[in-house]
Amino acid sequence: MKAWVKYMTNASKDDLWNTGGHFGDWLFYRPNDDNDGRSAVTDKYLIAQCFYANSVQLVINTAKVLNNAADEATFTALLQKIKAAFVKEYMTPNGRLVSGTQTAYVLALNFDMLPENLRAQAAARLADNVKSYDNHLTTGFLGTPYLCHVLTRFGYADVAYTLLLQQDYPSWLYPVKMGATTIWERWDGEKEDGTFQTPGMNSFNHYAYGAIGDWMYRKMVGLDTYEDGPGYKHIKIQPHIGGGFTNASATYQTYYGTLSNAWKVENNMITMDVEIPANTTATVYVPATNVAAVTEGGKALSAIADIKIGESEEGYIPLQVGSGKYHFVVNK
Repeated sequence: MKAWVKYMTNASKDDLWNTGGHFGDWLFYRPNDDNDGRSAVTDKYLIAQCFYANSVQLVINTAKVLNNAADEATFTALLQKIKAAFVKEYMTPNGRLVSGTQTAYVLALNFDMLPENLRAQAAARLADNVKSYDNHLTTGFLGTPYLCHVLTRFGYADVAYTLLLQQDYPSWLYPVKMGATTIWERWDGEKEDGTFQTPGMNSFNHYAYGAIGDWMYRKMVGLDTYEDGPGYKHIKIQPHIGGGFTNASATYQTYYGTLSNAWKVENNMITMDVEIPANTTATVYVPATNVAAVTEGGKALSAIADIKIGESEEGYIPLQVGSGKYHFVVNK
């Protein structure tokens, strides 16, 4: 890992990795005969800088796990310089990025490249960009995996759901409408008129855009993790209800056992059936603002000694729980 970071550092000038060949945001949205500048072209070196920072962050995380204080300090200092160089090179004083694409804002926000006080405005620019394309995504292979995660993180889960359910090109459901049973390499491997993209590069079984599944597990259903308990030792369950869905569920077999969550909206009630595996702990975020409106197994939360109730956070009540099965009911 350190050798890879050293390679990028050696290829950088003034802490900017802006040399060499890069594929960029592979297969981004680009309409035919684009005279209006609507092709979502993202500066390749802006992208490279974001992933340079991400690689350094991963080294820092690993150094912490290994209790290597020297490496942690060295790479933390490097990361600060990389992010400062990003801001100087790719962002205006008002917080606008030199590439105004969804991918540019998604990567800058996902990897925390921007000063904290400029992140909210950047997220707003991202949401506005989605709307400017009539609620369509324009991301390629590098922006797509993080798009809905970033929107949800900054309070735009409704926009994430709009993208998830969009049926026109480019979207996840466009291929489904065209008969797809697998993830395509291109957003329009088969065009609306029935013709195909170039046969030299038009796979109909290609995972990259399928990364939306990660968001569906972690954010829609809510099966997520904390870095302080890898391998699902410390679990986070925080569903984001929306998109007109009345229910969603997912199950995952961890090394400790079954982890699952199933939520349902019915008759002015929200129910959550949660299973936490043995020898793990979890923080369950119940979508409610009033503790008195929540029960578990038919009992008021205040009457259950094994559940620790936290302070309300942005429409959720966090609950510290141990292993077992739980049935939460929220009366709206």
